[in-house]
Amino acid sequence: MVILGIILLVIGFVAKIAILWTIGIILVVIGAILFLLGSLGHAVFGRRHYW
Repeated sequence: MVILGIILLVIGFVAKIAILWTIGIILVVIGAILFLLGSLGHAVFGRRHYW
């Protein structure tokens, strides 16, 4: 999810498409939170790891 967010950020920045930039930021933040919770050992939505 983090990688997809970064790709969308780059495409949105290069192509000057604001919606891709916004979606990319949201995906990076959600992916980072899920990765952090998974690495700390907390099960989120029934899954222990998100990577």
